[in-house]
Amino acid sequence: MRTRLLPLLIVLMAAVLLALGIPLAVSLAAARQQEVVVDRIDDTARFASLAQFVTERPSGSRVDTTDGRGETLKRELEQYYRVYGIKAGVFYREKDQQAMANAPREWGRPTEGEGLAALKEALLGRRPHSPKQVWPWQEGRLVVASPVIHDGDVVAAVVTDSPTDQMRSKILRGWLIIGAGEIAAMLLAVGAALRLTGWVLKPVRVLDFTTHAIASGRLKSRVAVAGGPPELRRLARSFNEMADNVEDVLEQQRAFVADASHQLRNPLAALLLRIDLLALELPEGNEEIASVRTEGKRLGSVLDDLLDLALAEHAESDLRLIDVGELTAERVASWSPLADDKGVTLVGTCPATTAWADPIALSSALDAVIDNALKFTPAGEAVEVRVTSNGESSTVVVTDGGPGLSDEELERVGDRFWRSTAHQNIKGSGLGLSISRALIAAGGGSISYAHQKPNGLRVTVTVPRSRPPA
Repeated sequence: MRTRLLPLLIVLMAAVLLALGIPLAVSLAAARQQEVVVDRIDDTARFASLAQFVTERPSGSRVDTTDGRGETLKRELEQYYRVYGIKAGVFYREKDQQAMANAPREWGRPTEGEGLAALKEALLGRRPHSPKQVWPWQEGRLVVASPVIHDGDVVAAVVTDSPTDQMRSKILRGWLIIGAGEIAAMLLAVGAALRLTGWVLKPVRVLDFTTHAIASGRLKSRVAVAGGPPELRRLARSFNEMADNVEDVLEQQRAFVADASHQLRNPLAALLLRIDLLALELPEGNEEIASVRTEGKRLGSVLDDLLDLALAEHAESDLRLIDVGELTAERVASWSPLADDKGVTLVGTCPATTAWADPIALSSALDAVIDNALKFTPAGEAVEVRVTSNGESSTVVVTDGGPGLSDEELERVGDRFWRSTAHQNIKGSGLGLSISRALIAAGGGSISYAHQKPNGLRVTVTVPRSRPPA
């Protein structure tokens, strides 16, 4: 959940920062350009005040030198260009006349683009306005023009043509500062989002872990009610109360099964004893007495299995790091005489591999699985027991050559008291595989069933190679 929530928060925070940063960057660029434009307007106004009295010039002369005002204007423009590198000139209203003064000398009247447009605006008597925005990636110059007014008439115009390199550098530096601030804010926001999502989702992760633990059979697992929003803390307390109630109900059920099984054993034993005494009064070989004895023994076996199931579901696992291969080889060797007696070949491939399991529980589960395989495998067929492992778990696979099960029966195998209709006449209570599943699940393992080709059943017992959490 965190991997889905965190990107959403990051995208939202990035959108907010961009929504703030982009207008700030545009405003910064406009402010930097406005500073330059205001400075150029002040310069053109000063030159216009000098040029408003230089209104006439002798024929063929470049500037009016009668009173020295033209020379002063010329020196001011040349010094301005030499110090700042900004082209400046004063141009008469008439297009066919020469410039009143300009610097550098080779620079002439603007004839195109923004320079011509600014000059026309000034000659019409209009005050200079802010030119088009110049961005850091654009090459260009900044042109500002002001009218020269004498006796209420526009007689000329002052034009300045400024390079934009320094202005664009300032804009770019400002943008870099804004970008650095955005990155720092984004990193801070990501850190805050990590803490926030961790704080919000920690109770959810703990709840998910505890739910999985309870589903795996560790019914005493509980959620630690600490941290997180109040709603999730309240949910954790409610979950713990529910888990306590469920555990109590299951405990009562197990206690009832165990007590009933235990209490029924004594009356059943007394009943079987009376049947044996009654048989002494009847002819030897009486079929009814033999049938009653068989049913009594079968009922005793069911009660024993019920008690074993109740104990298996209730007992705590004594987990140890064991050699699954060695333990499986011992169980194969123990069942080999029975397999030989039935004419079934029992083969074990048991390489050494370690895993965490309760050795007694795993031995009992393997006994139930191997016994079940031998029970349904006809003479002349084989039962194979193979131990394998990978990085996460060790498995014991038991395959038999029996008739197998249908797809519908395969879904029910392992249920309590369930037996296939085709195997009703074979000895058993239908609790063996249920007991095996309870024993394996108590240690964090699992047991599964599948078809074995061309016929038979494949049972896979899986135990973890790493220690399950407490």
